[in-house]
Amino acid sequence: MAAFAGLATAGFVAASLVPLVTVPSVAEATELDPMSLYATAIEDAQRYQTGDVEVAGLERQSEYSVYVTPTPTPTPTPTAESSTASSSSSSSSSSSSWSPPFVSPDPGSAQATAYDMVVARGWGDSEFACLVALWKKESGWRVNAYNASSGAYGIPQALPGSKMASVGSDWETNPATQIAWGLGYIQGRYGTPCGAWAKSQRSGWY
Repeated sequence: MAAFAGLATAGFVAASLVPLVTVPSVAEATELDPMSLYATAIEDAQRYQTGDVEVAGLERQSEYSVYVTPTPTPTPTPTAESSTASSSSSSSSSSSSWSPPFVSPDPGSAQATAYDMVVARGWGDSEFACLVALWKKESGWRVNAYNASSGAYGIPQALPGSKMASVGSDWETNPATQIAWGLGYIQGRYGTPCGAWAKSQRSGWY
């Protein structure tokens, strides 16, 4: 009996000298796993509360909007149109704001119209011949003939062309309007087409 007691005492002492080794449970192992600890920390951070206000969870936006202030389109500066009402014989500055319209000229038809108007004024064929030569030299009898350097326009080369508006608003495109104005100008300044032709031959213009 005494021997048994001694053996038990020796065993107790030996057991106290051996370090205790404990094996964690599955739940404990999960709690100690680094990834589990990280996930738990993130979840706790997202659920963290200050007082009664819950802090919103941290979320990463998948879409971003970029706002770029548009460059304003410059407002065009209006160009003042020069007056075409001047009666000056030289107005090249007024021609810079005007360009002739597209017109399909018909010199033959224009000359036929002019012939009737010449006869109506009491001028004979010789005067008509002078007129044909004069306006052939000036414009080739083209209704849209335009001299960019001087601004003269039309069959009679009115300077500026807008002078012919005194006869009709269609002065840019209608040969009859241009011819009527041209004949009136010739009669008032030179008397007859042959008088105008003579002046043109001497100085190069009429």
